[in-house]
Amino acid sequence: MIFDLDNSQLNNKYKLMAQTIIPRPIAWVVTENEGIVNIAPFSYFIGLSSSPATVLLSIGEKSDGSTKDTLANIRKHKRCTICMVEEKHLEKMHFSSKELDKSISEAKEFEIDIDSVCTKFPPMIKDVPCAYFCDFNQEIDLGGGSTIPIVLNVRHIFVSDDAITDKSRMTIEFKPVARIGKSYAFLDEEIEPPTIP
Repeated sequence: MIFDLDNSQLNNKYKLMAQTIIPRPIAWVVTENEGIVNIAPFSYFIGLSSSPATVLLSIGEKSDGSTKDTLANIRKHKRCTICMVEEKHLEKMHFSSKELDKSISEAKEFEIDIDSVCTKFPPMIKDVPCAYFCDFNQEIDLGGGSTIPIVLNVRHIFVSDDAITDKSRMTIEFKPVARIGKSYAFLDEEIEPPTIP
């Protein structure tokens, strides 16, 4: 079956792409504004380049069509911290997707422990395996629509000592949570690539 996206409703486009581009890592994004710590998960997230170190994060609108607090905060302060999610964080990560008034911090509302470890950047979530401290590079104009892709420069990366299995080879292992359609998955099985003849 061929789906004509020019004639599809936005919700159907999302369902088609979100359930076929899988798995996708979850970016648990921390921003700040006026002393309020905002935390929200996004699954349209990918590494864009390692030189320069950049990631791409796409942010949709709130249910009423207004700008999400994460995007508003990044536009205003030009900084965010992206945390990777493991199974132990799944429930609180999912809860933090709830739309709250911008005056309410998800950190307080859902008892998400945070830690300020990198000067000038929003705090990271405690006990995550990895966090990216990013500043704003640019928004990408897709010519309309309700999703804003933004490019972020990665300035610092935190990796938990527990996730570094071999310091000499910089081998990092953890079990991230990914989005697969409407569900989540734990990516905990590795398959060695076949030898190229």
